[in-house]
Amino acid sequence: MASGVPVTAHHAFAAEFDAKKPIIFEGVVTSVEWVNPHTWFHIQVTKPDGKIENWSIEAGTPNVLFRRGFTKEALKPGTRIVIEGYRAKDGSFRGNGRNLTTPDGKTLFMGSSGTGAPYETGTAKPPR
Repeated sequence: MASGVPVTAHHAFAAEFDAKKPIIFEGVVTSVEWVNPHTWFHIQVTKPDGKIENWSIEAGTPNVLFRRGFTKEALKPGTRIVIEGYRAKDGSFRGNGRNLTTPDGKTLFMGSSGTGAPYETGTAKPPR
C-alpha cells in the first residue's frame, strides 16, 4: 500500500549536532562539495599549538546557498574563512554551519532552515 506522504532520508539537526556545543574558528577551505541535500565545506584549521584539524561543515542545499550569495568562485580552496556553528554529538571534527565570514568581512547564513538548529550561536568558543 502506497502513502501520499513523501518519504525522505533528511535528518533533523538534533539527530547529529549539539546545540549546546557551539563552535567558531578560522580556517582555510580545502574543498567544497556542492551536493544535495547538503553542501559540505571542508576546512583545515591550525590550532595555536600548530596542530592541524580537518573539519567538515554541513550547510544548506547548493541552490539555497547560491541564492544567499555564495558562489563557487568565492569559496575556492585556499580561501580563509571564519565558521560559526555547532559540533557533532559524536565529538568528531564535523559540524553544522550557521554563519560563514569571508575574507572581505561579509557574513553569510549557511544553515538549513527548519532543521531544528538554534537561531543564534550565542557565545561560541573555539573547539577543543
